[in-house]
Amino acid sequence: MNLLELVKARYSCRSYQPTSVEQEKLDYIMECVRFAPSAVNKQPWRFRIVKNETDKAKLQECYNREWFQTAPMYIICSILHDEEWVRSDGKHHGDIDIAIAVEHLCLAATEQGLGTCWVCNFDAELCKQSFGLGDNEEAAVLIPIGYPADEPKEKKRKAIEEICK
Repeated sequence: MNLLELVKARYSCRSYQPTSVEQEKLDYIMECVRFAPSAVNKQPWRFRIVKNETDKAKLQECYNREWFQTAPMYIICSILHDEEWVRSDGKHHGDIDIAIAVEHLCLAATEQGLGTCWVCNFDAELCKQSFGLGDNEEAAVLIPIGYPADEPKEKKRKAIEEICK
């Protein structure tokens, strides 16, 4: 599959089979994440793999949606603010860096036949408390990951002329 086919295949999966994700697939995905670029190569991120039932239940409290509970595992994607690059005008780049790394994660998962969904509308403070995140660490994105039990819906995209000037 070429990159355009992969990008078109990736979608926000909101229903998962109960099948576990194989460790070799997870290792491959996280290796793709490890090579994601970041500002000044700071790599200001941490990824927590959530697989055990106790931690899954804690995370599901942070985003209490029925579809979210169908995922066999999750990845908490955090920004390490004390490690992020800050531009001379004060712009912090941790949010950009984590977005790049997370999309590497989602594309690698798609390539491996897995589904993912960006979840940003969650209780970040509860997540921080539940998982003992440090003062410098912000849980920015939750990624449910597993084998899809749904089908992708048609992607509506603007015409190329609308986005390129």
